[in-house]
Amino acid sequence: MTMANYAEHVQKRVTPQSESAREDQVQNSAGGFTFKVDDWQRMTRFLILGAEGGSYYAEERKLVRENAQAVEACLKADPLRAVELIASVSETSRAPKNDPAVFALALAASSDNLEARKLAYGAITRVCRIGTHLFQFVGAVDQLRGWGRGLRSAVGRWYSGQTASDLAYQVTKYQSREKWAHRDVLRMAHPTGSAEHNAIYRWCVGGLEGFTPKEGKAPRGAQADAALLPAIIGAMEKTRTLSQDKAGEKELVGLIREHRLTHEMVPNDFKKSPEVWAALLDTMPLGAMVRNLGRMSSIGLVAPLSDATKLVTGRLGDAERLKKSRLHPVALLSALLTYKGGKGVKGSLTWEVTPAVLQALEEAFYASFGNVEPTGLNTLLALDVSGSMDGGVVAGVPGLTPRVASAAMAMVTSRVEKHCHAVGFTSGGGGRQYDWRADTGLTNLDLSKRQSLDAVCEMVRRLPMGGTDCALPMVTATKEKWQVDTFVVYTDSETWAGKIHPFQALREYRQKMGRAAKLIVVGMVSNDFTIADPSDAGMLDVVGFDASAPAVMSEFAKGAL
Repeated sequence: MTMANYAEHVQKRVTPQSESAREDQVQNSAGGFTFKVDDWQRMTRFLILGAEGGSYYAEERKLVRENAQAVEACLKADPLRAVELIASVSETSRAPKNDPAVFALALAASSDNLEARKLAYGAITRVCRIGTHLFQFVGAVDQLRGWGRGLRSAVGRWYSGQTASDLAYQVTKYQSREKWAHRDVLRMAHPTGSAEHNAIYRWCVGGLEGFTPKEGKAPRGAQADAALLPAIIGAMEKTRTLSQDKAGEKELVGLIREHRLTHEMVPNDFKKSPEVWAALLDTMPLGAMVRNLGRMSSIGLVAPLSDATKLVTGRLGDAERLKKSRLHPVALLSALLTYKGGKGVKGSLTWEVTPAVLQALEEAFYASFGNVEPTGLNTLLALDVSGSMDGGVVAGVPGLTPRVASAAMAMVTSRVEKHCHAVGFTSGGGGRQYDWRADTGLTNLDLSKRQSLDAVCEMVRRLPMGGTDCALPMVTATKEKWQVDTFVVYTDSETWAGKIHPFQALREYRQKMGRAAKLIVVGMVSNDFTIADPSDAGMLDVVGFDASAPAVMSEFAKGAL
């Protein structure tokens, strides 16, 4: 007679991921069971990763609404902490885009909590640092709640709190966005200010025509005096009157150099001129430069061995300039992916790719994370390359799926750490289908320092997609007796496959190998799931593409946190 093994059905040491292993686990969108991050961690993920495009298992609308609920819960629990988190993530450039922070601030300004609203009003200038951000904010608030006295005063201070010269730069460079223009905002906010401020307001609302008194009416004192307008506004108005010939082009180049005009202030008819773009490039901020590499290449300005290419690559290789620009790594990665494609994401713009620019963009991407100290420890990088990691995009960047983004993040670590090995969750070798009941599904990844980031991303794209078993790194390391100090798993935490939970597999590894190994889970989607056990001090959950993530991970691995 065979003896029944009832214990195998209720044992607590090993539990399939399709079943709950502990009472504090929840079912994720893929059907498996993981831990749930708290509202503060969910809010941080949203502020950094956004929710554009949704995820593989959750459409954008659902993901945005869930994240908004987390933000509102934090605002209710601790308004001061919540608004400060929004402002600090925005100010320190931890996030690839400012859009989530602007939206979260709009939620705070629309809160039923009076303290939250007041704090939000006070943080507008911290989060909405340029006109585009302001338009996004007022557009969101207009949909969420409408206008009131407190909001009008706060938005008015955005204008009156700047010097006249700074305000003139803002209203000429950032003229409209999200169906809003300064004319519309000024009519709602009614800001006050100096005579120079009032002149700028009148120009925004009526242009130079606003300074011409109607027949039979006298000018309204200083407000009607166009001479009070800063020189940059006069220069921009002058560009609109230039003739479309070489003489007009030469005069425009002179205006650009004298008044440091940006490309937003230049009429579109002149934007096919290499001479005009060369003048713009001389004083162009780094962020604008990387966004316009394709356009400058399309007109032949940025080309092999050209002076413009030398200028571009020199700036990208300038560590101090890169630091001061506060350019987020994703902005550089986005520029790299777009420039490499030789065509714009929208429209018909095409260009010849200059290899030196590609290389400079890649090196700048790594440098943008700052100085990450190597740990000297044995690190196993494990990339979730399952189907769910191809759903959605990171920070709204076309082509930057969580799958590709995780490869880019892993390359940062692999270039720093001397003792590092990388694997991916795939269908296993030989094209075999993934079987969650077997300890298979890992493929070694050659993340060498000699490889280009583009080559690594392409390699990851081609990997066969397997089941999402995030326990495999620990299971395989135990089986093969790998000496691992830190496991780093890049995932969306939508895990379901596997006969053992990741936290259980790490516990087994520690016991059998006699090593106090740690687990770092890098979340690549702004959902509320994590495979990291919140009660285990040896596990850390971080947000993928937080600019500070590599340094935090290094400090945690060394035991400094």
